[in-house]
Amino acid sequence: AFDTPGVGSNYSVKYVEKTQKAIEEFKGGNAIFTYPNSPIKCPGAPQKIMYLAEETFRNKGISANIQYRSSLGVIFACKKYADALWDVVKRKGINVHLRQHLVEIKPETKEAVFEDLETNEQKTVPYDMIHITPPMSTPSALSSNKDLVDVGGFLSVNKDTLQHTKYFNIFGIGDCTSIPVARTAAAVAGQIGILRKNLSAAISGSSNLPASYAGGYTSCPLVTGKRSLILAEFDYQVPPQPLETFPVNQAKERWIMFQLKSHLLPPLYWHGLVKGWWEGPGFIRKILSLGMSK
Repeated sequence: AFDTPGVGSNYSVKYVEKTQKAIEEFKGGNAIFTYPNSPIKCPGAPQKIMYLAEETFRNKGISANIQYRSSLGVIFACKKYADALWDVVKRKGINVHLRQHLVEIKPETKEAVFEDLETNEQKTVPYDMIHITPPMSTPSALSSNKDLVDVGGFLSVNKDTLQHTKYFNIFGIGDCTSIPVARTAAAVAGQIGILRKNLSAAISGSSNLPASYAGGYTSCPLVTGKRSLILAEFDYQVPPQPLETFPVNQAKERWIMFQLKSHLLPPLYWHGLVKGWWEGPGFIRKILSLGMSK
């Protein structure tokens, strides 16, 4: 299906350019954006491309029935940002369908089949373009090792110390761990400092691990247009609570946050996070909140 017209995915190096082509060649009709029934990398990404597509269609004067079909029961995990996103989709005229799981693409008729996760009924929806977020899982080399993983196939670690729940000489960070936080680069940054301190302590023979990731941290810069962004930052409580860095309401769409995403975060990623220097904005948060934040 990915090799047929109108189908693309930003989650694939092979098909990401097909997403752009599908948006550029769209003449009107149904534009569908999906979210699968599995944990995924960067949970905000399926919405980001949808908002950018909507702005492109609107600027071209193209009439589009934009549909966001998500397997989740909410538009976003953290309620503060979910409320803001409901305002965004309402303003943009986007139709949101929750608890809808994509099960089949029929490229010959340009139809997508969705399962209603509440009723198990299936519905066929025609599309003129569709952006697919595929189901995701850990690599088989990890998930097949039952001594290392939990029932979901993720490396089983203590969510606070990042140490393996069975083997004390194993630590983990990132997308393939069982840490109950949205899987983003920002989450990895927040975990690096904890790993550095606790792994060093374990190597030195100490059973007392000094650092804790208690509460967790992740961030999702939600691009809502070509000049606007909601900077979502939150923890892993149930339900997740905001954990914001800046002394402003980050649920509000802002031009300055879009500039931060476009111009500051890329070099911070390549020259800070990837090289192990960037351990998240916790210290900035404390400075801006006069030491009263986490």
